[in-house]
Amino acid sequence: MKANTSGQKRKIKRSNVEEFLCVLPAVLLVMVTTYYPLADLVRISFTDWNLLRKDYHYVGLKNWQWFLENATGNNFYRDMGTTLKYTIGSVLISLILGLVLALLMSRMTKGFGAMRAIIFLPRYVGMSSAGILFLWILNKDYGIANNVIELMGGSRLAWVTSKGLALMSVLMLTGWHSVGYAMMIYLSAMTGIPSSYQEAAALDGASRTQRFFQITLPLLSPTILFLLVTTFISSMKVFNAIDILTGGGPYGSTEVIVYLIYQLGFVDYRVDRAAVVSLVFFVFLLVVTVLTMRWSENKVNYDM
Repeated sequence: MKANTSGQKRKIKRSNVEEFLCVLPAVLLVMVTTYYPLADLVRISFTDWNLLRKDYHYVGLKNWQWFLENATGNNFYRDMGTTLKYTIGSVLISLILGLVLALLMSRMTKGFGAMRAIIFLPRYVGMSSAGILFLWILNKDYGIANNVIELMGGSRLAWVTSKGLALMSVLMLTGWHSVGYAMMIYLSAMTGIPSSYQEAAALDGASRTQRFFQITLPLLSPTILFLLVTTFISSMKVFNAIDILTGGGPYGSTEVIVYLIYQLGFVDYRVDRAAVVSLVFFVFLLVVTVLTMRWSENKVNYDM
């Protein structure tokens, strides 16, 4: 009996070692591509690294002192506010409009299948190409959007050059680009909801609205959480759409945190200061994500 027990233990240990060796390449890859750059970013924040000079020196907390004393002057607070406004708009578009489109396109027929494909198609378009397309669509003088508005009796709008409309223009671009993805995620989740739930509720006299709020929406809560977290993180890191459509203007009204980091690092050549802002931004995203996940533990229904 002892020999059999010791043999089983050796097999378990060998199996554990084999499993660890299988996972090790992926762990090393993550460490090299994620954790090492993050650690090096911390190191750079304690230097005076300027891309115009060949050498740099360690300066302690000088860059952090610069950030704390000049957060208003370097537009950090303004750009964080712009980033949050953009993120809220982007999250609402994905969560609400994506759900509405999923409900409208949930019928499994060829016609609705073609419509779903058309809505999802922008996801395959590169953001650079989409940005150039929207520069043409939203052009004040000859853009399609203003031509339609003029035909309806309105006046032409300066979409990307107006301080009040520039951020909305960016949301139109990114919403058009991403809402199809949210729709498809919702549709995939809806197919996993047993039809017996809907049938039983219908037999009990529940209306479509009641079935949606009492059955469909609670069972979609894990999907809503997934879209909330992923859309929030990707929206907070928006750059390409801003860079192509507005360049952070007009008057800094669409300048976001990632664009500020780009300006510090590759326009002002202050990699050290860009590292400080990047780390502050990383900690902010990490804290918000952790709080969201903890809040969702008692709010999300994983029963099916």
